[in-house]
Order: sequence, then structure tokens, then C-alpha cells
Amino acid sequence: MAQPSSISSQDVAHVLESVKDPHTGKSLLDHGHLEGCSLTDGKLSVAFAVPREHAKTLSAICDTATRQLEKLPGVQSASIILTSHRSAGAATQPKTAGHRPLGGTTPADGNAPLLPGVKTIIAVASGKGGVGKSTTATNLAVGLGLEGLKVGLLDADIHGPSLHRMLGATGKPEVVDGKLQPVEAWGIKAVSLGMLVDEKAAMIWRGPMVMGAINQLLTDVAWGNLDVMVVDLPPGTGDAQLSLTQKVPLTGAVIVSTPQDIALIDARRGVTMFEKVRVPVLGLIENMSYFCCPNCGHNTELFGHGGARKEAEAMGVPFLGEVPLLADIRASGDKGVPGIIDAPDSEGAKAWRHIAHNVAKMLQPKL
Repeated sequence: MAQPSSISSQDVAHVLESVKDPHTGKSLLDHGHLEGCSLTDGKLSVAFAVPREHAKTLSAICDTATRQLEKLPGVQSASIILTSHRSAGAATQPKTAGHRPLGGTTPADGNAPLLPGVKTIIAVASGKGGVGKSTTATNLAVGLGLEGLKVGLLDADIHGPSLHRMLGATGKPEVVDGKLQPVEAWGIKAVSLGMLVDEKAAMIWRGPMVMGAINQLLTDVAWGNLDVMVVDLPPGTGDAQLSLTQKVPLTGAVIVSTPQDIALIDARRGVTMFEKVRVPVLGLIENMSYFCCPNCGHNTELFGHGGARKEAEAMGVPFLGEVPLLADIRASGDKGVPGIIDAPDSEGAKAWRHIAHNVAKMLQPKL
């Protein structure tokens, strides 16, 4: 990764080597290796790989290193993202597949960071991009807030963070006592990597850096007490999804699809992935279910209709509802006001309220 002339990987490594563990006398660099660093608009981000079992104990030393890094020329603020890898022989998934009971135990990891103030965590996922997953996550989170729940929204779509735009959040979140303060908008708390980086910057990160960023957005944010955290996952079934299921006890997952067969194939993969890691699927949502003409009110099934409902029945998972394809939904996202708030009497908003109500009822035993 290209570095400005005022700083180099060697500069960063020198700082990491200068910071010592008071208990062992070893430097921070002795505990791991520098994977990469970038400096943008005075913000220095450092990816540092350490053994998984040492990650928790090194956090205090990293705080010291961060303060030292901020003394480097051109650096206004710095952050260290700890990344770690499982050993080659470690299992990557449980031995048995299938749904675990709602709110059951997370796959045994032993190093899963705890979120003691968060009662439930649900993931919003899709097998492919372009099906409206982030729009779903935003409106679902706000809808759960309208159900009277305390809600947090985490944008874990590292390569394409967009929730800050959909919520109309501007500016950088504050840091208080080493913890990032989530932005409050439309009755919920939210954090997105898009709040921290330049929108035009391409997030060319490898798997370990992505997983490290997700870990920090989970544990280095002052989420406070929440009834439910909604996590917007990137599309597909890769590192980010597996990392999240290993780190936190997911209460369940919501799969978003459009009606056509080609999208349902990918939705199937999403359901199967969560089954393999024993995360219950709360249900499927059919987005862009039909187009409602604003002039004559006629419904046109541009992508077919009812495919997700039939797929849910075939796979034995709940069908949460269908959301129409409306210009208002697109416009509300662009202007930073969730559709469920912007046009509460629209067919789209009614659909989101219905879905949020269904999900809230499913979560009630854990609240």
C-alpha cells in the first residue's frame, strides 16, 4: 500500500518496537508482525497480526503504541487493528450442522469478545449484492426502534459501507476514553466504517484486516445497553460472515433476496451457511417483490413474485414479508432519511413495520 513521504512502514515498526510490555520486557513487535498501514488525511491505520491468545492482553500496550504513533510527522490520529489467525489444524465450523435453538450458545471459541450490554444480535445477509440488503438493515433497525426497543446498527460491509449515507450521518464519531461513540439517528445508535474513511477511498483489505476491523467495530465502540444489535453483513459467504459467527453469539440471521430464481440460488447458499455454523435463520425477506406504478396504482412483477416465500417454505424457514420496488425507497436512502420514517404511510413503510414487528416478536423471549 502506498505511503506518503512523511511516514513509512519502517517508521511504524520502529514505534511498535519501542513500546515494551511491562511484565515481560518484550516489545510489541516481538508479539506479532506488521501487516500494513495507511495514512489518509492525517489518520493512520495500522494492521498488526498477533496470536489469537495474546490479543486481549496486548490491548493496553496498543493504547500506549497508539499515543506514540500520533507523535509521528503528519499523523493527527492513529488506530491499531489487531488481526489474528487460527492455527492450521483448528476447526473452522462445528462438527454438526443445522439450526441451533434461538438464543443458544455460540460456537466454542474461548476468545469471543463479549458485549455484555447487548441482549440480542441479528445479522442481515444476502447471498449476492444488489438485492437491497443495506436498505433492509437500515429500515429493519429503525423499525425495531419504533417497536420500542433500544437498537444499535453496525455496518460490517467493510468494502462497501453505506449506512451512514442512508441515515444522513455526517462528520466523524467522537472518541471518549478510548471508545468510539456511535452516532444517534432516527432513534437508533449506528457505526459504519464509512463514517471514518474517505468515501472515495477503495477498501483494498485482505481477510484478516476485514476481520480485525469488524472486531474493533464490535468491541471498541461504546454501544451501551441495547435490546438488539442489527449487523449489516457484506454480500456472500466469506471471511466476514464466518468471523462474526465465531466472535459473538448471534441470536439469528435475516436473509434478503429478490424473487427471481438466480437470486434465490444465492439466498439458498446464505441459509445453508448459517445452518453449518448453527445460527438460526429468523426468516427470508423478498425485496423488490413488485413494482407499484405511482400513477395508476397497478402492480407489475418485474422480477417475478413469491419466489422467496416458496423458497422459505421449501427450506423450512419463516417468511418475514415482501417489500415493493418503489421510487420513494430509493429517494429516501439517497437523502438520508429511512423510508420507514420518510413516508410512513407508503406500501414500503408498511411492509417494513410488518417485518420489524415479526422480528421483534421472535426476539421477545430474549429481551
